[in-house]
Amino acid sequence: MNKETIEKVRCLIIGSGPAGYTAAIYASRANLAPVLYEGIQPGGQLTTTTEIDNFPGYVKGTTGNGMMDDLRNQALRFGTEVRRGVVTKVDLSKRPFKVVVDEEKTLEAEAIIISTGATAKYLGLPDETKYAGQGVSACATCDGFFYRKKKVAVVGGGDTACEEATYLAGLASHVYLIVRKSFLRASKVMQAKVMKTENITVLFEHNTLGLYGENGVEGVHLIKRKGEVDEEKVDIAVDGFFLAIGHTPNTSIFKPWVETDKVGYIKTKGHTTQTNVEGVFAAGDVADPHYRQAITAAGSGCKAAIDVERFLAE
Repeated sequence: MNKETIEKVRCLIIGSGPAGYTAAIYASRANLAPVLYEGIQPGGQLTTTTEIDNFPGYVKGTTGNGMMDDLRNQALRFGTEVRRGVVTKVDLSKRPFKVVVDEEKTLEAEAIIISTGATAKYLGLPDETKYAGQGVSACATCDGFFYRKKKVAVVGGGDTACEEATYLAGLASHVYLIVRKSFLRASKVMQAKVMKTENITVLFEHNTLGLYGENGVEGVHLIKRKGEVDEEKVDIAVDGFFLAIGHTPNTSIFKPWVETDKVGYIKTKGHTTQTNVEGVFAAGDVADPHYRQAITAAGSGCKAAIDVERFLAE
């Protein structure tokens, strides 16, 4: 591609969840003329969440789509150029950084904020899509509140699953932890916590076949000791089905340059959002294996924009 056709951008934001839009609000107010590409899922993971009750300022709660529309419109109000498109290729070997959108348009950016988020892992059952927002969730801290005094199931056997199960046990009347193997992979501390929580029942050697219910989840179809001679089908009645089998950070295209942990979360320096590549910053769930909340993502988006402003000023 010849030089004349390459668009030059001061601050490029990749991704459009709470982190990306908040970064855009701060960057546009700082006259950085940010360009934001929304990615595969405009609005990010939150657009799959029906109700949001824990984001400060929304006294009566809001919807995932409603909140993302508000953040998007606020970013637009201050002059952010929000574009549809997916960043398909990057070259972060030197500044200005080269970025390819939808495999055809090339841009050069002085600074980049990566806010591509993380994708919750699902079992791949058609019922997960069928009951999305109607009893199926991949975030206990986001949606647990709606299942107070109700029965829920959590799928997984690692630390995340045990954490989510114990968190939900404080809200729900009963929690079933569905574990494929005959043991928990979680740390000894987390295992002990689960085992001594009275309203958690661990269902070892159980696989999920599907979900059932008229107007939302009413129960789970399970198969116990799959493939063994004593294999049997079991149904449990629950109101909520929580997936806790991990998240995949959306970082594959950045990995040749940007340092990540073994799962793929981007590593940042100290309390900043600066990655190991000078001029490339990371915000939101893409760099956060611990909290994964809209409010923490928005906070890191603010930090990233301030970090970019200081970086470009220098």
